[in-house]
Amino acid sequence: MAKRPTFSPPSEKRKFGEVSFDILTDALNDLNKRNKFNIENVSDICGSLKDRRIVESVFLLCDELGLDPVVGYNAIELLERCMAKHLEDLILYQKSQATQDPSCGDKGNYEDLIFQTLKEKFFLFILSSVQIASKLDLHSNLVNNNTAMRWLQAVSYPCSKEKLLDTEIFILKTLNFDLNVPNPLMYVDTLLEVLGHNDPTAPVAHLHHLCIYVLQFIYLQREPIYHSLLISATGCPSPTHEQRAKFVSVTEDFMLLGVGVIAVAAFIHHISTWEKVVQELTGITGISGQSIMEFAYVTLMHITLIKPM
Repeated sequence: MAKRPTFSPPSEKRKFGEVSFDILTDALNDLNKRNKFNIENVSDICGSLKDRRIVESVFLLCDELGLDPVVGYNAIELLERCMAKHLEDLILYQKSQATQDPSCGDKGNYEDLIFQTLKEKFFLFILSSVQIASKLDLHSNLVNNNTAMRWLQAVSYPCSKEKLLDTEIFILKTLNFDLNVPNPLMYVDTLLEVLGHNDPTAPVAHLHHLCIYVLQFIYLQREPIYHSLLISATGCPSPTHEQRAKFVSVTEDFMLLGVGVIAVAAFIHHISTWEKVVQELTGITGISGQSIMEFAYVTLMHITLIKPM
């Protein structure tokens, strides 16, 4: 039976309440601006690389290498951005080839070529994304090429060190060395810091511990959870293509995801105080309490294996 990823919080407990209010305000404003920009500029394939099998592979790899959970989420974001740009480049290239050679004009032909191109080296893209993400985190083990090669040899994956290095360089160049990408755990951590500042009685340390597992669950059950949210939002059991297209902005809203994760954690931690936490989160983000509760309700229904109405 395949091993399931089991993230453990960092060995040293996260300390809250040590960041000044000015820094917190700047950090939250920056995340809010970046979130709005990303929502307004979502690509057609946005979210498609957050398939459960890919996410689970990243989580398992981080677990095997003893990495902090944030590395996994950073790796997923880097991988998705890299693949989106790479796919755009491949499609443009294949289309240009089709105009020069009519025999390549069939859409199915160049889609098959793109699939085969990615299939051969996709696992290395995952590993290299984790490598790069590990180098961006100050609290995690560094996954250098020697560590990566030992791991590849342990799982009998044929690959040379040169090929591994080429893959890492390819990702860096494709991203134009812009590695400063937000991830959902950053939003959760920042929101918890602000929550603790606004309400010193809030059990943010306990909530953080639970949030690690709630966020992991949502990422592994991303498709069914967001499908349930789409049905709830539209009131339609079979949403149209147009409704699904508009809903992409919700699936890519990290601020909504952040408050939703904290709300679920608060409900699990102490149901009697979770509404107070939701009110605080509404005041911090401007997201309505109804939206936060709806997100939490759907997630909790999936956690408890009860089919949402």
